[in-house]
Amino acid sequence: MILAKSGLWQEVVNVPARQTFLMPAGMSFEEAAALPVNYITAYMILFDFGNLRPNQSVLIHMAAGGVGTAAIQLCKTVENVTIFGTASASKHDALRSSGVAHPIDYRTMDYAEEVRKISPKGVDIVLDPLGGSDTSKAFNLLKPMGKLITYGVSNLLTGQKKSLVAMAKTWWNQFSINALQLLHHNKAVCGYDLGSMDEEFELIGRVLSKLDNLYSQGKIKPKIDSVWPFDQVADAMRQMQEKKNVGKVILVPEPRKEN
Repeated sequence: MILAKSGLWQEVVNVPARQTFLMPAGMSFEEAAALPVNYITAYMILFDFGNLRPNQSVLIHMAAGGVGTAAIQLCKTVENVTIFGTASASKHDALRSSGVAHPIDYRTMDYAEEVRKISPKGVDIVLDPLGGSDTSKAFNLLKPMGKLITYGVSNLLTGQKKSLVAMAKTWWNQFSINALQLLHHNKAVCGYDLGSMDEEFELIGRVLSKLDNLYSQGKIKPKIDSVWPFDQVADAMRQMQEKKNVGKVILVPEPRKEN
């Protein structure tokens, strides 16, 4: 398995040896492609920042995506964690079967209101890849001693084409809080970006070692939505853009050979 910021959509990739990690026994190459970025992100958010413990509750946005499915599986390694997950209604059955107690259709419902109906005090941890006004909603959903971890700004991308108006609106509504306000709220706000930890290979290696063990124990397994050859990259991207995927979309250099 390798970690690299870019340049991976090609047949041969050259990276420093320290950016390579052994695959666990029994893991497929597709699973190895799906594991590092999503599972490292989900693990560090939930356990290093979130300090997830038994009997807590977690809100996972984009729960059917790569990081979302990884986070669900990792939550299931801790006893009695209640999972709220946002996704379109067509993905709710898949989410329930994977362990999400309360799937929420973000397209037709106010997810904050839905969470409050079930858990009036809110949740212990919110995983926020959305940004903009959703980060404020996430902060307000936290229980005392709750933790908000923001790791993306997907609200900047609103459709097939860039919208400068939408981008400006998202930045204008971006959540901001000062240290004194945090003190009185008894809440924590964390920011996470795996791409900014280029030189932290020992740290990343330790996390991957833990993930390898969980994989070998059968507690986690990368969920592959679909596999596409390079010449169908546009279709692969469309699968994600139209939010049809449940799990990871994988690219391979050659089409699969028919048996």
